Amino acid sequence: MRCVIFCFSGTGNTLKVVEEYRTHFEERGVEVAVRKVTNRLDNFGTDDFDLVGIAYPIHGFNAPEPIIDLVKQLPASDKDYFVVKTSGEMLKLNNISSNKMAKILKKKGYTQVGEYHYAMPYNMIFRHTDNMASLMFDTAKSLVPLHVDEILSGNGQKLDKVFLGSFIAWLFRIEHKFMPINGKHFKTNDSCVHCGLCERVCPKGNIRLDGGKVQFGDKCVGCMACAFACPKNAINTAVLNGWKVNGKYDFSATPKMQEGDHENYCKKSYIRYFENAEMLTAHKDDICK
Repeated sequence: MRCVIFCFSGTGNTLKVVEEYRTHFEERGVEVAVRKVTNRLDNFGTDDFDLVGIAYPIHGFNAPEPIIDLVKQLPASDKDYFVVKTSGEMLKLNNISSNKMAKILKKKGYTQVGEYHYAMPYNMIFRHTDNMASLMFDTAKSLVPLHVDEILSGNGQKLDKVFLGSFIAWLFRIEHKFMPINGKHFKTNDSCVHCGLCERVCPKGNIRLDGGKVQFGDKCVGCMACAFACPKNAINTAVLNGWKVNGKYDFSATPKMQEGDHENYCKKSYIRYFENAEMLTAHKDDICK
């Protein structure tokens, strides 16, 4: 069996989870190709594959616009597909994020065989502690092998529907219109050393260095890869600057719940997620004994 996973990942969190999928699929004899979704949508056919994965970070209760553009261009097919998505909180409202994408793929003949949502640390709103980031990623790593087995067995997870979910998702897709406008107003401050890292990490090719000056175009999708990666914290993200998170997380830190700032944010939903993951992995261990 051959599987292709199309992955959009601005700051790398979703890609980290996808690499776990690659590892566990390959351990089960499945050949995996990971295709990063960027501003170029070439080489994105599915003819050579038996199974299709689509992976993305949730943006405003929706799939980011590059994922919508991708599925619009995928060829019609009767293949199975699964969804991998990440976000900074485990709200049930995030279940609606694949609604538009799923409708497009259904019309093209694809059948969804699983949809999985993983908590990964924020790159907007506020910064999780490294301990919380490590706990999130360790939990995802514990769940992925179970989910791979479900997908291959044809018994993949289906997320619960949300009342008025499609309408809510449609309202929040205003982000797809807002981000290119806001992105044109990104600026660098005097800390910028013109290293070009922002230009290299932007998945949309929206940033360029011109005569030593950083230029931002009108194709921003709000992934925040540029601001997150900047070694000098030199990028001002216009009206969203107060929510900006800068600098990589240390996923080798001791796994622990958020403490200090924001420790009560979505705390109950995090606890449910982590406890449910522990229960599932413990049950799997018992079966394997």
